[in-house]
Amino acid sequence: MTNFRNKAVSRRSFLRGAGVAMALPMLDSMMPAVASAAQKQAIAAAGPDGKPRRFLGICNNLGLLPEQFFPTEAGRNYKLSPYLQHLEQHRNDFSVFSGVWHPDVDGGHPADNCFLTAAPHPGSGGFRNTISLDQYIAERIGHLTRFPSMTLGVNVNRGQRSLSWTGSGVLIPCEEKPSAVFKKMFVQGSPDEVRRQVRKLELGRSILDAVSGQAKELQRDVGVRDRDRLDQYFTSVRDLEKRMQMSKEWENKPKPKVTSPCPLDPTSPAEYMDKVKLMYDMARLAFETDSSRNITLMLDSVNSPAIELGEDHKAADGYHNLSHHGKNAGKLKELQAIDEWHMKLLADLFGQLKTVKEGGETLLDRTMILYGSNLGNANTHVTTNLPALFAGGGFKHGQHLAFDREHNYPLPNLFVSMLQRMGLETDKFATSTGTMRGLEMV
Repeated sequence: MTNFRNKAVSRRSFLRGAGVAMALPMLDSMMPAVASAAQKQAIAAAGPDGKPRRFLGICNNLGLLPEQFFPTEAGRNYKLSPYLQHLEQHRNDFSVFSGVWHPDVDGGHPADNCFLTAAPHPGSGGFRNTISLDQYIAERIGHLTRFPSMTLGVNVNRGQRSLSWTGSGVLIPCEEKPSAVFKKMFVQGSPDEVRRQVRKLELGRSILDAVSGQAKELQRDVGVRDRDRLDQYFTSVRDLEKRMQMSKEWENKPKPKVTSPCPLDPTSPAEYMDKVKLMYDMARLAFETDSSRNITLMLDSVNSPAIELGEDHKAADGYHNLSHHGKNAGKLKELQAIDEWHMKLLADLFGQLKTVKEGGETLLDRTMILYGSNLGNANTHVTTNLPALFAGGGFKHGQHLAFDREHNYPLPNLFVSMLQRMGLETDKFATSTGTMRGLEMV
């Protein structure tokens, strides 16, 4: 073991042990400590009312036609807008917001990187993202399910986009194939495959154990400022050990059995809506079997071609080109048809979740669903007055919360309300100023 006593520690220093060389990261880029007490984790697992809570975050990065989506009246007795009429049977299960935004999140299309992080100025040089809402949740209660989080996408180029970002601002690539998601959740590997995976996890733990003594010695021999930063890093290492151990335990537990067949993956990007429906199905199955309580879904409409709407209709132009309609009547008609299809699929998801009962409630009652966009208007690339619809999860819904459309209200306040509903003790997330005004728990 290398002795660090009385030695300067350079950026190229390593922790060595048992044939392992573990590089020291730059101290100013370490992830924050996320470990919490076992008692708090147990409370957070079920929420403050003893019921498991779940989260599904969906971003359509081309948004929705504002004049078709937003109601013209506020409050609980508002008249449904043309788009929301497709959700009429569920109107008491969701709230719609207008006049909300992520403060200082600008830049047009790059703002989809910040849909669940709210990190400011994503289009600027040197931008570095922050932790996304789902990963914040995963760090605290994710180990209680087989999959701490699931990151999904539709028409994402080789999976290299998603809504999920780590605490150090690293993108988590998404899974695009519904069949892969299904097999990951429900197809049990052979005994040899399980043993090999367990061995990998055991190796990971032994690596961390091998360097832990040297890490403690290093921490003793550095200055106060670096000691505090190193303490954050080593706490994250201990958290990783815990995660590996939890993963090992899940590898040995049988996966749930379902009657649903493994889906066939659509082969064409034009089958966009079919992919969306399948990913909604995968999210529902994950929640129903409690495989995960924390899922994100990026609907990458920017990279979608002319898409099919049912068996007998195909859009006349690519999705992105239609969004830049310039108020052309033909393009607006095509775009409205696409948006309405999104609303129909969302209505179907709500309906499916309501058919699943859990402890006298429906799965929708225990699942918070945020559907929205990083763009308030794709035609002009503005990132204000974002379309946002929030359903389920144990809140009093059936209302239009209308905020100032000129001086927008922070959408991250909703994130704080959601975290508190999950039983996590926090009063701040990103650029929030409190909890969501007007949104009450049941």
